[in-house]
Amino acid sequence: MKLQQLRYIWEVAQHDLNVSLTAQSLYTSQPGISKQIRLLEDELGVEVFARSGKHLTQVTPAGKAILAIAGEILRKCESIKQVALEFTDENKGQLSLATTHTQARYRLPPVINTFVRKFPQVSLQMQQGSPQQIASMAADGTVDMAIATEALDHFHDLVLLPCYRWNRTVVVPKNHALAKLNRLSLADIARFPLVTYTFGFTGRSKLDDAFGQAGLTPRVVFTATDADVIKTYVRLGLGVGIIASMAFDAAVDGQDLVALPVDHLFAPSTTVVGLRRGTFLRSYMYAFIHEFAPHLTRDLIDQAMLLHGRQDVDGLFAGIELPLF
Repeated sequence: MKLQQLRYIWEVAQHDLNVSLTAQSLYTSQPGISKQIRLLEDELGVEVFARSGKHLTQVTPAGKAILAIAGEILRKCESIKQVALEFTDENKGQLSLATTHTQARYRLPPVINTFVRKFPQVSLQMQQGSPQQIASMAADGTVDMAIATEALDHFHDLVLLPCYRWNRTVVVPKNHALAKLNRLSLADIARFPLVTYTFGFTGRSKLDDAFGQAGLTPRVVFTATDADVIKTYVRLGLGVGIIASMAFDAAVDGQDLVALPVDHLFAPSTTVVGLRRGTFLRSYMYAFIHEFAPHLTRDLIDQAMLLHGRQDVDGLFAGIELPLF
């Protein structure tokens, strides 16, 4: 069994069983990959992939178990490389993260601006997606870390580091009826069609929970993953917007929209950094996390990474008051 063979089966699985595309991404030949996969299967005595003619059709049950272990081995090999790089040049390398639009647009710009100035030799790569997608990328090692509010807690391979709390705001045109009220209620909001986040994005579940507990069924007429899109349709008169408070820019949005506080109506959500358990963190990775959440020191992160249960990690941070945005 060779490490190269494990890499081939892993990459083929990541490329939806397309051997040709895998060969292109690895700068090698399709026959060479197919041959090495066959040699590995012959050695193991089981098929990793089921076939129809020359085409791979699905991962076999044995293949799923083998791929899981292969992924761990490849990640450990990558960690060994990172250890070596840390001792040869601690300020040079690559940092990849996956996050949602809200984080990328409203919270990360000043963090990234400071980081790239401090670590000009670190290549920073960002991918955006749904919380489920970015959690999956962090869990399988595609990225170094995930930053999001929802879905990460479903991935037990991730250590979740709480960063900050945030709440929502109602956004309406300045002449809207809700803008004339001193203190909004859920019933007031539910009278109007709503424009808000797609379910699974940016704390949407907390919003739905609040209406449900009050026995109200709001009429959501439009959803989006992007707060700027939501505000656009509020301006068009499609409905009342509910967005993350951080996504309202008073200097720009305040020209024709008004933000109405609703902290008393919705429970705050917590944004976290998700790290795959066992990941070797470079010094600049600690620095990035600390810049994003100053209470997350290197020692505190190391303590969290050594804990195995989600409740143990939560207990570690129980006494820390998170900032509210």
